[in-house]
Amino acid sequence: MTESQRPSGEYPMYPSYGNGDAAYPPPPSYQPVQPVAMGPGTTVWPAPGTADAYTGGGHGGDGLHGMPQPAPGPSAPRRRVRRPVALLAAVAIAAAIVGGGTATVIGQLTDNGTDSTAGSVIPGTTVSQSSKGTVSGVAAALSPTIVEIGATSTAGQSTGSGVVITSDGEIVTNNHVVAGATSIKVTLSTGKTYTAEVVGTDADKDLALIKLQGASGLKTATLGDSSRVAVGDEVVAIGSPEGLTGTVTSGIVSALDRDVTVAKDSDSGSSQEQGRQGSGQQWPFEFGGQQFNGDTGESTTTYKAIQTDASLNPGNSGGALINMDGEIIGINSAMYSASSSSSSDSSSAGSVGLGFAIPVNTLKADLDTLRAGNSS
Repeated sequence: MTESQRPSGEYPMYPSYGNGDAAYPPPPSYQPVQPVAMGPGTTVWPAPGTADAYTGGGHGGDGLHGMPQPAPGPSAPRRRVRRPVALLAAVAIAAAIVGGGTATVIGQLTDNGTDSTAGSVIPGTTVSQSSKGTVSGVAAALSPTIVEIGATSTAGQSTGSGVVITSDGEIVTNNHVVAGATSIKVTLSTGKTYTAEVVGTDADKDLALIKLQGASGLKTATLGDSSRVAVGDEVVAIGSPEGLTGTVTSGIVSALDRDVTVAKDSDSGSSQEQGRQGSGQQWPFEFGGQQFNGDTGESTTTYKAIQTDASLNPGNSGGALINMDGEIIGINSAMYSASSSSSSDSSSAGSVGLGFAIPVNTLKADLDTLRAGNSS
């Protein structure tokens, strides 16, 4: 047996790491790499190169060379997941934008004024956000769009109101305001006057369209949607009662779909209705089988009206009934005066809170007919 020539004690001792000064080799300055437990009977060591994470060195993990390749770390799958999610979100946003744009284009193509019976709003002057819902705000914004109409006929002089719907001077009013007129003078809220001609009339709906001569740059009213009107809604009426241009009154919608009957032409007594100042004559109409404010004559027409308690007086005829967003919801056409049937004293006549307006959707459905110059 051969004896070892190594002096006693020269064999290295390998106590557990971290047992003090006697430990050899010295403990590492980092936490030793631990195996990754993957399941029963399976152990995976980190991949080569991961030693740098512990040592900070650039040796490419040579100390772990030959170790089995580890399973992918948890951060890699998260990166791969986030990219598709972000991509899908971007695609969804783009689709929404394109879809919204498509819907807008389709809306514009289908709402170009050819189908005014759909309840679409025809834009014009609006009330500022800070003034919406106030009578003063509605009055300030819409008064410039309401005009006074003076019509001269063989029966005399009459006064009514109208609503500007185009910047070059198309104005909507009642048929009975201009029926039989030989000349028409229109006064704006600024006091400027124009002559006007009748473009078209519809006696069955008590509507008429007139056009100012040489006008441009006028403020136009927004035509709203009367199908959305509800009983109790606040409203504002603007017109020229008794020739008092730009008079503003307010109230609520007190009823809907009232069957109101008015005269169709000036030969049936409506010539006396046209707001003749100082005559004491009112707006003759029929409601519930009874006649009010005089005789409507033999030639009449009936329409479904919006009822309001906003004060209306002779001269308001053809003016605007407006909601609190500043949208025209009706054209004022008739009012009841309790004293007019028994007295000729104009000082005792006046509104008692029963006024009627033609729904604006009726007007919008009739605009093409009026613009075509048809008269009935």
